[in-house]
Amino acid sequence: MVEDDAWINAERTADALVVAVGGDWRVDAVANLLRAATATWTAEKAGDGVSTAVVRARDISSLDSGGAWLLVHLSRQLEERGFTTRIDGLGDSHRLLLDRVRKSADRIEITEVPPNRNALVSALATVGEAAVNACKRAHELLSFFGLTVILLGRVIVRPWRLELTATLKYIERTGLDALPIVGLLAFLIGVVVAFMGATQLKQFGAEIFTVNLVGVAVLRELGVLITSILIAGRSGSAFTAQIGTMKVNQEVDAMQTIGLDPVEILVLPRIIALMITLPLLTFYANMMGLAGGAFMSVVTLDISLTQFLDQLSGAIDFTTFAIGMVKAPVFAYVIALVGCFEGLKVTGSAESVGQRTTMSVVEGIFLVIVFDSIFAIAFSYLGI
Repeated sequence: MVEDDAWINAERTADALVVAVGGDWRVDAVANLLRAATATWTAEKAGDGVSTAVVRARDISSLDSGGAWLLVHLSRQLEERGFTTRIDGLGDSHRLLLDRVRKSADRIEITEVPPNRNALVSALATVGEAAVNACKRAHELLSFFGLTVILLGRVIVRPWRLELTATLKYIERTGLDALPIVGLLAFLIGVVVAFMGATQLKQFGAEIFTVNLVGVAVLRELGVLITSILIAGRSGSAFTAQIGTMKVNQEVDAMQTIGLDPVEILVLPRIIALMITLPLLTFYANMMGLAGGAFMSVVTLDISLTQFLDQLSGAIDFTTFAIGMVKAPVFAYVIALVGCFEGLKVTGSAESVGQRTTMSVVEGIFLVIVFDSIFAIAFSYLGI
């Protein structure tokens, strides 16, 4: 028996395999009936004097197209096992529906219904599938990185191959156009760091060291990190959307048709432009962050601007400044690489553009933080 009063039983007699079916054979019972049928005659094959299979359907009380399709499917399964199959006992209306379904059954794709799995097994399978997909994506991204490195080397040897006009255009879009938002955000970050530092240091009467905190935090970490995250959301997503739209409009295919390399034409100018602009934006963000810290110190700590600059000059050195600046071109390469990679992975729909743009931002920010952690570990190991 199976639920919804739909049932199926098989019995092997001396001269035939008798399959008795009954109940409400409707679409909502098809999945359970298919599993029950598969379990019923898994080992049944024609032979030993039995070559006929009779499906007795007189006990079927109701039948829709789903149930009729299942009857046809089961009878064909029996025929594949070597039985000569017939269906007996159907009423005229049910027989008419069965004949109509049989005519169209060849156009229906038949798939086996997977058995119900344990919830823990399903969860582990989901995690495993996600891990495998992540490894595949990492492999594809690494291969794309290798391709861009090769093409960059080719451009260095033959500079005239670089699309200079496109590169200058992207320098403007990723650099000059980003100055207002980067400057405002960096200034506010400096204000927040100074406020939080002053709040804690005031308990020990060491408010003057707020200047040290602001200088080291902004120049070494926050300036480049916040700028990179902002550019990943602003420019990285724009790269994905632009290239993805070209993929949807088949412009990338057209470029390949006429013998142009899409990676050389579309990707390299964006990577080079961002590697130029992000260090400049980082320097600008550092200055604005220090300005925000100075503003907060003057307003809340009664530290004059001259005192702030004197304390800052003693708190930081060129190494502190250089550590932040060294990270900028690496982060720029990662952001541009991910943005262009996801753009080239877009398929032929607008929905795919949106999905890939979202993935570009998430992956770009994730990799920026990962590489920042790697830099921190390396500098700590080197004692810098």
